[in-house]
Amino acid sequence: MSRPLRLEFEAAIYHATSRGDRREAIFEDDTDRKALLAVLARGLERFDAVAFAYCLKGNHYHFVLQTHQPNLSRLMRHINGVYTQIYNRRHHKVGHLFQGRFKAIVVDRDAYFLEVCRYVDLNPVRAKMVKHPKDWPWSSYRAHAREVEAPDWLDSSTLHRQL
Repeated sequence: MSRPLRLEFEAAIYHATSRGDRREAIFEDDTDRKALLAVLARGLERFDAVAFAYCLKGNHYHFVLQTHQPNLSRLMRHINGVYTQIYNRRHHKVGHLFQGRFKAIVVDRDAYFLEVCRYVDLNPVRAKMVKHPKDWPWSSYRAHAREVEAPDWLDSSTLHRQL
């Protein structure tokens, strides 16, 4: 049986996630986390997209993305594929890093946008990894709260306007 086609359309917002193969870690250290964010930044530029929120956990990640073209699958293939190559080369491994296809939910800008961004930023707190979201350096929370400068690829201003 073939896979169902993904819903992809111009200006769509998605909550995209991908988990490590066999639920194993996709990061061994902060260098890996920085590498994934660099791959994300290059992918967003290359595929004409923007990120509104992100959170890197131990064995998975969450991104809230908007694609200006109907090309989410191409963007995610770039992110997961290039990061896997970097990770495998750095750690002398081969094979899959991610479990199956990425997951993506289309986000309704009016009904769900702020909630999904909040969910992503609060994810480490809900997982009891930290007491406050500002204590997790690998999410967009501190940039949204203006505690650190937002990377160029993170559109905090749109989120602030929605508030």
